[in-house]
Order: sequence, then C-alpha cells, then structure tokens
Amino acid sequence: MSNEITVAMVQQYKSNVELLLQQRGSKLRGAVMSDSYFGKAAKAVEQIGPVVAKKKTGRHTDTPLIETPHDARWVHPTDYEWADLIDDQDKLRTLIDPTSAYAINGAMALGRSIDDEIIAAGDGTAKTGEDGTTSTVFDTNMQVAVTVGAGAATGFNIAKLRLAKRLLMANEVDIDSDMLYVLIDAVQHDDMLSETQATSLDYNTKPVLVDGRITSFMGFNFIHTERLGVDGSGYRKNLFWAKSGMHLGVWNDITTRISERDDKSYAVQPYVKGTFGATRIEEGKVGRILSLI
Repeated sequence: MSNEITVAMVQQYKSNVELLLQQRGSKLRGAVMSDSYFGKAAKAVEQIGPVVAKKKTGRHTDTPLIETPHDARWVHPTDYEWADLIDDQDKLRTLIDPTSAYAINGAMALGRSIDDEIIAAGDGTAKTGEDGTTSTVFDTNMQVAVTVGAGAATGFNIAKLRLAKRLLMANEVDIDSDMLYVLIDAVQHDDMLSETQATSLDYNTKPVLVDGRITSFMGFNFIHTERLGVDGSGYRKNLFWAKSGMHLGVWNDITTRISERDDKSYAVQPYVKGTFGATRIEEGKVGRILSLI
C-alpha cells in the first residue's frame, strides 16, 4: 500500500480522489503511424528507394533493368508496468474507494511512457537493414539552429518554423496529405504569442488563437508537452515531423487489472501494463528545432 494514501483520509473532507497535475495519458499517439506486432522485434516498414527512368534512344533497344533499392526500418518493444496496493483498512478510513482512481493514474503513467518512446525515437538512433542490425543516426541536416532568425541564440520563432517547413518540402514530403506536427513546451508557446504574424488576423485568414492558445500555424499542428529533452548545450529540442515519418509499434496495449493479493493480507492491487516501442521511419520527414529555454 502506498504510504501516500493517508492524504485521502476522512479529515480531508473530500468525496473523491483528485488526480494531481500531470499530463493525462498520451498526447502523441494519434500524431504518428501505428500498428500491432508480436515477437521480440518487428519490421515496421519495407522501404523502397527512388529510381530514375531511362530515356529510350531508338527502336527495338534492350529493355533497361534498373535495380530498385530496398531497406527496412525496425521497431523494438519495451515493457512497462505499474502497480500499487490498497488495504481494506484504508478503504474504511476514507470516504471513497480509491481503487479505480489508482488504476486510472497508472494508465495515465503508461500513456506518458508512450510519448517518451516517440520523443526519444524522433532524433534517436533507428535500426535499419534486412535484419535490423544497422544503426541509422539522426540526420543533422534536419536540425534548425538556435540562431535562426536572430543571428544569436534565441527562442522559438516563425523563422525557425519556416525553415522547418522548407526542409520537409525540399525532401518532397507531401504536405497536402501528410499531417505535420511540432512539439512545444510552455516557453515556446509563449515565444509564439509574442510573434505578431502568428496572432494577428492581418497575417491570417482565420483566427490562430483559440482560448489564448496557438494550436496550429503554417500548416503545423502544435502539440504542447513538458517532456521534451535538451541538447548538449542546454537548448530545447522541439521535434517536428510528418505523420508518415514516425511509427509506434504496440505489442500489448495498455491493460488494467484489479485483483486481490492473498499474500498481502488480501489487499487490492490495481495493475497496469503495456508493451510498445517507436522508431523514426524516414530521416527526411523528421527534424528538430533548437530553442533557447
């Protein structure tokens, strides 16, 4: 039993358990491609590289044979689990049964783990090749420097977002049908609020601000998260990608069980587990913007 259960005792005068401030589950799962798998590893996608057609120079010439390049991108699973114990005595001392709230809390934790897997895969080392043993590192050509738009280290700005979109378009990402996403935290969101072009109707055909929040701009869907990492210089790494460029593999979706433990004085145990992993599918579809925190 968690020692923190005492905060829910009767003298708190609360009729239900209030979940502490936290990211409520996964925010990124719907922004990436996803599939279900079995086994110790999975081939997320078979990649076929571009080819060049050959001009026909005369009549009855030999049929040209142009080899099509093949590659594969792999995703590996990671197991996650969470559990806690609730004694009958604790239920008697509270106004509510906290079992379901605990289970929901655990499921939220696993949802955040999904986001952590996706974020780590965005600029991490991907496994490629026929058997998944080749390591492919993040393409630094897809990095937008912290100095873009100011000549010195600066926060998130429109100049950086413009360059990010230019990089995707230069790699022939189909921006008409492929959804684009960018991750920002509270600091970068505040940076965007100071950009007149992002908030003024003089520059936009429809309102960008919704209830004081910027949810999309320049074709990018903004996703707020406070789980972003920093580079070696301490700059925030704002990942951006086309949806087809990131992949989530699910071996075992988030599963919740509530059972009685006879080895723990018949305490009730909420248990949550899940097995999943993520990978970057194509280097040209995933990048990062460096921002001053």
